[in-house]
Amino acid sequence: MSTVAPNDPAAARGISRRTQSDIFRAGISGDRPAVPVGVDALDAEAEAALSKEAYAYVAGGAGSEATVAANRREFERWQVWPRPLRDVSSRDLSVEFLGRTRPTPLLLAPLGVMELVHPEADLAVARAAASAGVPYTVSNQASFPVERIAQSAPGAPRLFQLYWSASDELNASLLGRAEAAGCEAVVVTLDTHLLGWRTRDLDLAYLPFTRGMGIAQYTSDPVFQALVRERAGAAPADQAARTTDAAGRVTPRTIAAGVSIARRGAGLTGSRSLRENLRSPLPRAAVETFLDVFSTPTLTWDDLARAREWTSLPIILKGIVHPDDAERATDAGVDGVWVSNHGGRQIDRSVPTLAVLPEIAERVGGRIPVVFDSGIRSGADAAIALALGADVVALGRPYAYGLGIAGERGVREVIRNVLAELDITLGLAGLTSIGELDRDALRAV
Repeated sequence: MSTVAPNDPAAARGISRRTQSDIFRAGISGDRPAVPVGVDALDAEAEAALSKEAYAYVAGGAGSEATVAANRREFERWQVWPRPLRDVSSRDLSVEFLGRTRPTPLLLAPLGVMELVHPEADLAVARAAASAGVPYTVSNQASFPVERIAQSAPGAPRLFQLYWSASDELNASLLGRAEAAGCEAVVVTLDTHLLGWRTRDLDLAYLPFTRGMGIAQYTSDPVFQALVRERAGAAPADQAARTTDAAGRVTPRTIAAGVSIARRGAGLTGSRSLRENLRSPLPRAAVETFLDVFSTPTLTWDDLARAREWTSLPIILKGIVHPDDAERATDAGVDGVWVSNHGGRQIDRSVPTLAVLPEIAERVGGRIPVVFDSGIRSGADAAIALALGADVVALGRPYAYGLGIAGERGVREVIRNVLAELDITLGLAGLTSIGELDRDALRAV
């Protein structure tokens, strides 16, 4: 399978021709792609492959999911306007981002709890991203610690997402670890200081964090571990390790939840014995501590300055959807803004991100990079967002679907397909570089 060498712009040239050639040649011997190429088929196959809880968590949005639909509908307002009879035999997908030349304008957005869809979770994603030279934004809610993720793809470009915790000491520790693990920037997610009203998860009464999933960054952190030990020490000995439902009952489901929590308790207990971890109060105390400190609704602009004390890495603010906030962030000296409504997962009937992207890009005025997500499903989508002012675009749910269907290979193929379609869209539009993508390349419907 063809891959793109990390950080090699030349390697990304002609990716669409190589991709199609590889697929069609493999088809001669009966081999087909591991994941569907079409975005709707990819979604459908992922739904069939995943558990109800896993698919609901990844695919679901807030409330009636009007924001999810609006994110997609906004792309339908724009059409690529082709200009033929131009020499497009050589095309260049490279961009400048955070002081480096990247082979493509694609990032992988942070997605938490990927163990829901595949046991290798973030490790498989990191390897797939590295093979394509695509920076991977490691989630604060990853299923493996950032150090382990870095080891799975040495030297690969990566960023680190921070959910601003209620504990400043924990925030500082997480960012210090991210910097030591070779992350290039910190992505502070601003729009999840309260958990959105996610109806699919509520209907299933399922939140993976309550099963001890997606908290590996925390349970591997010395500051968090101290908080857990303090909590466990204060709990009555006969209650600390007990798992019950809201009515205090022990049921088969609560037992399963307890086992799930215990299996993820090795980082706290130092033991891989399920029996010992079931008896220990620490794994259960870790879940309760996480739920207490995960985020804070008191976060304000004034608080953001503290992040500069915790890390020397560039800071990108994720969850910007208002031009005034983008301008304020730029004036405050942050290193990038990430236009996102969390894929429609936080507020129902929120502003679709593509609708505000042009004005945000105009306000920022090229002073800092603009990252865009929420609605990107294909290379053609990426081309439209780049033409409307994004410097780089981030892919989310599609790579999770690829992971759930075919593991690391599935993620690689999803990335490959998006980049190949972006490349061919660029060429068929009569353009030869990402820098040529602007409003003139589009027609408003």
